[in-house]
Amino acid sequence: MRVLAVGAHPDDVEFLCAGTLAKFAQEGHQIFIAHLCNGDMGGRDIAPEELARIRKKEAEEAGKIIGAEVLGGYFGDLALYRDNKESRDKVVDLIREVKPDIIITHSPHDYMIDHTHTSRIVCDAAFTATLPNYKTKFPAHESIFPIYFMDTMAGINFQPTEYVDITDTFDIKKKMLLCHKSQYKWLDSHHQTQALEMLEIMARFRGIQCGVKYAEGFQKLEVWGRLRPYRLLP
Repeated sequence: MRVLAVGAHPDDVEFLCAGTLAKFAQEGHQIFIAHLCNGDMGGRDIAPEELARIRKKEAEEAGKIIGAEVLGGYFGDLALYRDNKESRDKVVDLIREVKPDIIITHSPHDYMIDHTHTSRIVCDAAFTATLPNYKTKFPAHESIFPIYFMDTMAGINFQPTEYVDITDTFDIKKKMLLCHKSQYKWLDSHHQTQALEMLEIMARFRGIQCGVKYAEGFQKLEVWGRLRPYRLLP
């Protein structure tokens, strides 16, 4: 399968579903990681343009660990608008270029606007991308494929309907997050959060829920055309 994970910022996917992506990669699936925003507001002492360049490089280094192709950085942070044709069409062309068999993206109930807008835009674009008469840079990808929402930050307002055992890929998940060096001090000072500690607590908590050491939780987008009578997550 061609697996596309779409986060709002560099490091969101690493926090929330990198263990699952690593399992997909080990099974031989092709992995694509996209971030719609460039991360230019995720800091204090680095100019936005420079921070965006740093975070792009960090995302690429993280992707290399599992052989993923890294795409995106189309918008500045907080410049992603839900009811905006430009935003939707960027994601339409992302989907048409990648031609995914499955998408993983943010929950519509996550904690900040870039995350919630990413969720809505991905769902809107996923259908729009199937329409041959809707013209963009790339031709239509007519598959109506399943969409999964990854966990929210800290797991708040999110009850998984499916779990993935990431016990064997948790160390890979940590290595991917560790590539995002620019975010350590920022998360510690602004969010009052130790990144690796949070990563481990979330994975352990979801693991306790489903009877393994470490896990990631997901919800299926349950709408007509996107349901399958078999499991797709690894």
